[in-house]
Amino acid sequence: MDNMEMEKLKSIIESLLFVSGEPIKISLIAKISGSGKPEIENALMMLKQEYEVQKRGMIIVTKEDYVQMATSPDNTAFVQQLMENELQGPLSAASLEVLSIIAYAGPIARSGIESIRGVNSSYTLRNLLMRGLIERIDNPKDGRGYIYKISFDFLKNLGMSDVKSLPDYEKLSQDDRIKIDVAENNEA
Repeated sequence: MDNMEMEKLKSIIESLLFVSGEPIKISLIAKISGSGKPEIENALMMLKQEYEVQKRGMIIVTKEDYVQMATSPDNTAFVQQLMENELQGPLSAASLEVLSIIAYAGPIARSGIESIRGVNSSYTLRNLLMRGLIERIDNPKDGRGYIYKISFDFLKNLGMSDVKSLPDYEKLSQDDRIKIDVAENNEA
């Protein structure tokens, strides 16, 4: 593999890790990129070294056959400050949107949420999980990824005993536009 091909492969890996927000199997990266597993492992090693030498804000973490992008431990205090602000402040419009989708269309996979919203929802889901407003469980259909649903704390905070007590729940939870997106994306 020449230098130009390796640079392109590293770029692909960075994009996949950034968009995922969760650990990805190295074998899946190989399949998506059309490269062999040894090439992916070599590119990951090079990325790790580059991030370390350049003192970048990101690191590459590997465990068994999984890899994930994470923030540099050197920036922990700054990341914690951001997270505290996010957890203590009011919910953002994006958080309210994702929470509504989960409440009315859930349980739902991240891909279903992103299909409805049209944007990556990893950060927002993580924020809602940390606030205790949603829960994630293993996807029972295929074991890949997670399914998100509202939590007991969500219901307690709203003073409701059941999700069906939400305004217009029957009508909105049966909306055909949501059902199509959810069905297509929960099968993926």
